[in-house]
This record gives sequence, C-alpha cells and structure tokens, in this order.
Amino acid sequence: MRSILKQPTVKRINDYKKLFQVENEIDLKELKKSYRSLVKEWHPDKFSQDDPKAAEAEVKSTEIIDGYHFLVSIAPETKEANLEEYTKTLGSSGISDFQHKRQVLEVTFLDGTTYEYFGVSSKLYGKMVNSDKIFRFAKRNIFNSHLYRKSKRDNVMV
Repeated sequence: MRSILKQPTVKRINDYKKLFQVENEIDLKELKKSYRSLVKEWHPDKFSQDDPKAAEAEVKSTEIIDGYHFLVSIAPETKEANLEEYTKTLGSSGISDFQHKRQVLEVTFLDGTTYEYFGVSSKLYGKMVNSDKIFRFAKRNIFNSHLYRKSKRDNVMV
C-alpha cells in the first residue's frame, strides 16, 4: 500500500477527505471529531510491540496527523480567517521565488510568506514562466482561482 504522504497532492487531498469522511466542504468541528476518533483507534501506544498492527498504526497515525493539519490549512474557515493577510500580500508584495512540482506551485513573496497552489498544471506553469509579467499572470490565472494554503515554510521578514 502506497502511503498517502507520498502521493501527488491533488490525490492526497481526496484521500485525506476520504480518511476523515469529508464529503463536500471541510467543517472544522466535524473534522476535529473525526480526527479524535481516528487517533484513538490508531494511536501507536494502543498496540503492543508484538502486535502485527503496531507498524501499521505508526504509519496510519502519521497520516492522520498530517491529514488533519493539511485539511485544516485548506478549510474555508481557515482561508477566511487569513484572507486579510493573503489579500495584503497579493496587493503589496511581489514574487521572490517559486517552484513547481506535481501540480503544486509554491510561491514565496517578497514579504517572506509562502503559499502553495494546488492543481496548477505544467502547461499553466509554463505559460506563467514564459509570461512577460509573471506576477500579473499568476495573479490573474492562479492566485485566486486555485486551491491554496499558507505553507509551513514561511520566512516572514521583520
């Protein structure tokens, strides 16, 4: 069985939603209930070292924790809470660096914040890179039309 953590991100999102039984929009209260239930079921300390499920529990608990944090970061409530900061970044900061891998565009802005945009095809990324004005292209075609989250790799400048 291939670990969810090693899958391409779009598939990972769907697998995490399936793991937490999320059908449509992510509701943080329901997600938290599901998370607690899964952690109780798969916590590694629940299994003795002799138990054949102990190794599976280690992998599963890592996937549960990663999945929970990932889904929280893309939940509508989280995006809404961070919208002012996101809008400020897009309105006042240019692009410092970017990279594309497996349909995920990671953009670091001049203010040090980093966002990940999901479902960005290689073709769209190629158009962005070849654009005369990369920031304008990304703002019009990626930043507000693709699922995104603030990355863990933030380097906010003081």
